[in-house]
Amino acid sequence: MSDDLNELYQQVILDHSRSPRNFRKMDAANRTAQGHNPLCGDNVSLYLLMDGDVVRDVSFQGSGCAISKASASILTEAIKGKSRSDVKALFDRVHEMVTTGRNSSADLGKLAVFAGVHKFPARVKCAILPWHAAMSAVEGKNETVSTETEDM
Repeated sequence: MSDDLNELYQQVILDHSRSPRNFRKMDAANRTAQGHNPLCGDNVSLYLLMDGDVVRDVSFQGSGCAISKASASILTEAIKGKSRSDVKALFDRVHEMVTTGRNSSADLGKLAVFAGVHKFPARVKCAILPWHAAMSAVEGKNETVSTETEDM
């Protein structure tokens, strides 16, 4: 990856960390899930308003490192309006990219900023934690996921 592209990706992550999108508790949510990364101190709560199988609205609250907050922020933009199966397919593509660096699927848009995370194994869990929480919420499990108990 070129230095210019790395710098752009860092700027996007910092922007979403400093000014996260959809950062609020959603009182109307009918699905929620929490995520916790005890090693890094990341905590995230996801709030989804599902209409059947479609994510009509999504928001989050939480604290943690820049990668975790940026991942949750971009996730909220990426899954709004998507069906449960679309969210699962996107999760699979993001998980592959974050853990291996490969992006063999179609363009991931802003999510591509996390392609380099695989080079920093300690940060993989930071980037994927909000996604595991989102999957828990989409599937209606409404549970807490942890980087120390999940296969992340």
